[in-house]
Amino acid sequence: MVILPAIDLLDGKVVRLAQGKRDQVTVYSDDPVAMAKRWAEVGATWLHVVDLNGAFDGTYVNLPVAERIIAACGVHVELSGGIRTKETLAKAMAAGAARVVLGTKACEDPAFVQEAADRYGRKIAVAIDAKAGQVVSRGWVASTPLTPAALARSVAMLGVETLICTDVSRDGMLQGPNLGLLEEVLAVAPLQVIASGGISSVKDLERLKTLEPRGVIGAIVGKALYEGTLDVRDAIRVLGG
Repeated sequence: MVILPAIDLLDGKVVRLAQGKRDQVTVYSDDPVAMAKRWAEVGATWLHVVDLNGAFDGTYVNLPVAERIIAACGVHVELSGGIRTKETLAKAMAAGAARVVLGTKACEDPAFVQEAADRYGRKIAVAIDAKAGQVVSRGWVASTPLTPAALARSVAMLGVETLICTDVSRDGMLQGPNLGLLEEVLAVAPLQVIASGGISSVKDLERLKTLEPRGVIGAIVGKALYEGTLDVRDAIRVLGG
C-alpha cells in the first residue's frame, strides 16, 4: 500500500474543504509546487492532485499548475476533478499524469469511460464518491441513483481496474475511514481500491492495511497531513510502501 498526499487546488491555492463544501475552505498554501515537493521529499511516491474549480465548474483550469507539479517532483501524480472531455483527458495525459480519475463522467457517460479505458488502460481510474449510501457527482453537489456497488460493477465491466472510494461525509473531518464502504465495493469485483475520506492517524492506516489482501492498494490523506495529525514517514512505515 502507498500513501497519496492530497493537493486540492482552488483558484491556484492548496486548500482543504470540509465534506467537500465550497464555502468551508481552509487555505494551506499559495505555492502548490512547493507543497508537492515537500511531500515528495519526505518519501511520498504518489500525489493525488485535484482541481476543485474543475470539479465544481466542469473545466480543468488548474492544469498548468498540475503540469508544474509533475515536472518538478519526479513522482507519480494522479489528476482528478473536472476531467469531462476527451480533450481535457488527452491534455492531462500529455502533461505526464500517471493516472487520471474520472468521476462525473463515470456516472453519466459509460461510453466515455469505455473509450478512455480502451485507450489508456491502467492509467484510468474511477472515483466513487458516496454520501449516505448513494454516489454523488459534479463536485459532490449532485445526487445520482447509483449505489457504490452498482457503479463499481458497471465500470469494472468497462475495463476499469482502479477505484478511488471516498465517503464524502467524512472527507476533511478526521473521523476515520468508512471501512464498510470499501468492503461493499471490494465485494463486487477483483478491483484495486484507493481509500479516501476521514483518514486521520496511524491507527486509521492500520485498519486500512487489514483490507490490503482484498485489494486496497493505497490511502489518500489530506487534512491529517496539513494539520499534523499524521506524518508521511509514519504512514510509509505502516503501509509498507
